[in-house]
Amino acid sequence: MLELYYKYPRVLRRLRGGGLGAEMDRIAAYLFEHGYKRGSAKVYLSRLGRFSDHMSRAARATPIEQAVVDRFVGGYPTEAPRISARTAIELARRIAPERFSIPSAEPDPHGPLVDAYLDHLRRVRGLEPKTCEGRLLAARRVLAWRDAHVPGQPLAMMTSEHVLAAVEHLLALSSNPYTRTSTTSYVRAFLRFLHWSGLNGQDLARYVPRTSCYRLAHLPPHLAWEDVRRAIDAADGTTPADARDRAILLLAATTGLRNKELRSLELQDIHWRKAEVAVRRTKGKRDRVVPLLQEAGEALASYVLHARPKSDSSRVFLMHIPPVRPMGNSSVISRIVRSALERGGLQLPRVAGAHLVRHSLATQLVRQRRPINEVADLLGHRSIDTTAIYVKVAVPQLAGVALPFPGGAS
Repeated sequence: MLELYYKYPRVLRRLRGGGLGAEMDRIAAYLFEHGYKRGSAKVYLSRLGRFSDHMSRAARATPIEQAVVDRFVGGYPTEAPRISARTAIELARRIAPERFSIPSAEPDPHGPLVDAYLDHLRRVRGLEPKTCEGRLLAARRVLAWRDAHVPGQPLAMMTSEHVLAAVEHLLALSSNPYTRTSTTSYVRAFLRFLHWSGLNGQDLARYVPRTSCYRLAHLPPHLAWEDVRRAIDAADGTTPADARDRAILLLAATTGLRNKELRSLELQDIHWRKAEVAVRRTKGKRDRVVPLLQEAGEALASYVLHARPKSDSSRVFLMHIPPVRPMGNSSVISRIVRSALERGGLQLPRVAGAHLVRHSLATQLVRQRRPINEVADLLGHRSIDTTAIYVKVAVPQLAGVALPFPGGAS
């Protein structure tokens, strides 16, 4: 596959003759299949060719140590080639991991316990990986507090005094009522697991204090619908990535899809003739169908037909920077939506992403006097109580049903 980039026999012999020679064709094939630009691919192959020459021929049969990589990268006089060299070697490590030694890591003393807790959350409680993250973080923080304050004591010796002190420490890390309530809830869950698994004979969860958090005490963060419309109009879709971003913004603004739902959307989920989108693998584990409005459908069709990179993946939205692949985490969608809103000239809160647009859509629908159960169905809420928070923004409707003040004018 090196012939895709080089034609001179001497160059090909040199690339195939070094310490990574047996893997160079595989690396070249990967670069080609994953849509790397020709110039970028040749830079990476050139750096790897020099790295191969740097290694002894005897190293072809032994794993490559990290010290060898560090010496080679440090030999470049300036920062730019050092970065490209390290990137190229990390790429080779990902494609041919058997050629590199795995750095020895310090054993995690709590690793088996945390793994058992994660298995409990996934298999016994049926929680999604994203839902488990906060619970695992709280568990690690409790264990870190024990290591710092009662080192060496087994979990069976943990008492109510320890629980109260640990919770006091964790609550001091945040003043946000939602975060504090989640923290105490997650600590209770971990302590119940310790009792359930026989690691502690007491039900220590009952000693965790409850924190006040009133779900309907605050207005949900949202944008005026005119601002959302202005951001949509500012997304012109001139480049392939811009066309993708416009389709994402329009889908979020017209269907209320969550971040993960946008990333998980597949080509077969779009029912073009029915003008519908099937939403699967949702947060509430209930599939639903949302309408595909004309403007959003046109933007989505334009992206799929003319701007979407060629890929074997069935996911609708892909990364346009090589390697072409599905979007792996929530920060990608959040960055796309935030950038689109900023191009519309909006002043945004600190946290702004697809969920902010989702809140804005729900608020707009309530203001248009759409039935609350209809809004709940569109958003995929399992309980209508979750949707009730948006009713607070419908001030004119609420004023119309308010009872007269006693003793006031009739």
